[in-house]
Amino acid sequence: MAASLWRAVMGSSSSGGDDPASGGVEFWHGAERAGWLTKQGEYIKTWRRRWFVLKQGRLFWFKDPAITRASVPRGVIPVSSCLTVKGAEDVLNRQFAFELSTPTETMYFIADAEKEKEEWINSIGRSIVQHSRSVTDGEVVDYDSRPQPAPKTKGEPEE
Repeated sequence: MAASLWRAVMGSSSSGGDDPASGGVEFWHGAERAGWLTKQGEYIKTWRRRWFVLKQGRLFWFKDPAITRASVPRGVIPVSSCLTVKGAEDVLNRQFAFELSTPTETMYFIADAEKEKEEWINSIGRSIVQHSRSVTDGEVVDYDSRPQPAPKTKGEPEE
């Protein structure tokens, strides 16, 4: 019922499948992260301030923060389709800017402060890793670890 209602309101999902874009996510409460970001438009490259909600592998945006069960997102990005999230001050020549890229596009956002930018990048990055279908546990990269020497063959002493 909810899925067909979502399709009727939103059309087909941005993830390209038959699933509704919301994926049954109750975006109106319990967000992993929520707050204001300025987002560049997809077709008309103007900058608009939107209220973003990150929950269960989806990044939703709305015109204002008064979100209820009846609210309809202005858009949604399934983070499982995202490849990277990183700072983009140098690309846009704007403070607190970051980018989110998929195989087909790169989206740009501007936070209100450096701390907020870093928190969004960290939250979205964690969500990408948690919800990516293309990464198995054995392929997860720990970016905090130092580069490791080449694997030793059996019988060689450990360093």
